Amino acid sequence: MAEIFTDTIWPWVLFIWPWIRIPLLILAIIVPVLLSVAYLTYWERKIIGWMQLRKGPNVVGPLGLMQPFADGLKLFLKETVIPSGANPIIFLLSPMITFVLALIAWAVIPFDEGWVLADINVGILYLFAISSLGVYGIVMAGWASNSKYAFLGALRSAAQMVSYEVSMGFVIVTVLLMVGSLNLSDIVRAQAGGFWHWHAFDVGHFFILLPMCVIFFVSTLAETNRSPFDLPEAEAELVAGYFVEYSSFPFAMFFLGEYANMILMSGMTTILFLGGWYAPFEFIDQFSIWLFGFAVPGIIWFAAKIAFVLFFFLWVRATFPRYRYDQLMRLGWKVFLPLSLVWVVLVAGVVEFTGG
Repeated sequence: MAEIFTDTIWPWVLFIWPWIRIPLLILAIIVPVLLSVAYLTYWERKIIGWMQLRKGPNVVGPLGLMQPFADGLKLFLKETVIPSGANPIIFLLSPMITFVLALIAWAVIPFDEGWVLADINVGILYLFAISSLGVYGIVMAGWASNSKYAFLGALRSAAQMVSYEVSMGFVIVTVLLMVGSLNLSDIVRAQAGGFWHWHAFDVGHFFILLPMCVIFFVSTLAETNRSPFDLPEAEAELVAGYFVEYSSFPFAMFFLGEYANMILMSGMTTILFLGGWYAPFEFIDQFSIWLFGFAVPGIIWFAAKIAFVLFFFLWVRATFPRYRYDQLMRLGWKVFLPLSLVWVVLVAGVVEFTGG
């Protein structure tokens, strides 16, 4: 049997492997992300339920764990309705753009040392470019729906995303000044040695990037249209906003894209400020090697930190009331933008006069 495998099957495996390697790696990233998106909806409803002293999903499957699959099946089996005055091509293309952009950004995310699909030297610029393109799917959806409510929601989202991307860009610049590299893996490696070396808690530089971490997180709430900045979807004024005319699977793609973006932004926060795949204490890995014979995989720490940041996404939704639109714009343009710009100058001065 071994000879048959060596002489017959193994040459074919070696021949086919270069062609299937990248698709398999892509599937190894996309499938866990989609499962995480499904169960993020479940945990959001459970956590908000606990905060509001109710149970949340608890009927479909044990502990309600099959609820995400029931919701997905329901949306998939519903009829796709296209309004008579809508542009059908753009109407169906816009949720695809939103969904695909939320997935292709994961190509440069390092899950562990060497665990990255494309370890490019300008990974942070790639991520920033992909996140900036997300507004196109929303604007196209609002325009193609031929609805005033949908179009108003799309315009709100465009103004909101542009406003907060500017301050996010300056926040990223402060991190790049500290690290001196656009490579995401290099940014994580610069935070090795314990949580006191992470950019959010960098004792050696007197927590200089902690305010930028807070601004970045709040900006990601606005970037993903999450509460309290969910003005593009404000039910009281817009009846769900830019996707009000969508149903069935196109609506599900918008839904999946929003939650995939939440996970992506949590991953970016983890990489930029929370040490990526590194453990909070080095002795944890040494103790794990002594006890079990191997260290805790970095991808476990990376996933745990993403879950920690996502909890704050859900906590904020259950806690804070929605902003008015003028408050949203004032916070972005009159508070975050000047503060992040001043911080760029401050960090550049610290790097220049202390030699990094």
